[in-house]
Amino acid sequence: MSQISPVIAPSILSADFAKLGDEVRAVLDAGADWIHFDVMDNHYVPNLTVGPLVCEAIRPHALKNGKPAMIDVHLMVEPVDRIVPDFAKAGANLISFHPEASTHVHRTLGLIKDNGCQAGLVLNPATPIQQLDHTLDQIDLVLLMSVNPGFGGQSFIPATLQKISQVRKVLDQYRETSGRSIRLEVDGGIKVDNIAAIAKAGADTFVAGSAIFGKLNYRDVIEAMRQEIAK
Repeated sequence: MSQISPVIAPSILSADFAKLGDEVRAVLDAGADWIHFDVMDNHYVPNLTVGPLVCEAIRPHALKNGKPAMIDVHLMVEPVDRIVPDFAKAGANLISFHPEASTHVHRTLGLIKDNGCQAGLVLNPATPIQQLDHTLDQIDLVLLMSVNPGFGGQSFIPATLQKISQVRKVLDQYRETSGRSIRLEVDGGIKVDNIAAIAKAGADTFVAGSAIFGKLNYRDVIEAMRQEIAK
């Protein structure tokens, strides 16, 4: 397990888009920590979702104990750099992207930081973890995809557990030498019945979409997830 306190970040991709502000408030009131915001462009991934205008619209609703909650933006877009400032302006706190979608990964990470956001790097199921070798000093979060990006509601890919353990080792070694902690987020097919194994492998930040928004009582699901993580 990580040294960092666990974070549950519901993905609004599975929320009711007709009442998105209400959904954001409801899920944070039910005990969620962050809001995960999936951006797809029908170019890098075969689906089209939401952009900066929607991020700006939910920003006033994303409050936790009266303070702005973290909006965790996951960019599945190509090119990346053009849209980063728009999301920063729209109220994103953390912006993650796929290295395959950026011509110059260092430049994109620098651009995210220059716009006042935390930066994350996303690794697809088939992306080798060596992508992290030259970027750890610039990132605040690693997001491991446990499904192929593009659609909500997919099943967790079991081989991801081994990859989570490998990345956990890399991040722990980095923390020992630098004194700086980097979060390890996992996204795709996370449910109450597999979140304990994902936490045990070393994840500390958990994105869940349909597992939360597909249920009538968000609080029950989030509390059940926390109990599983604590095991």
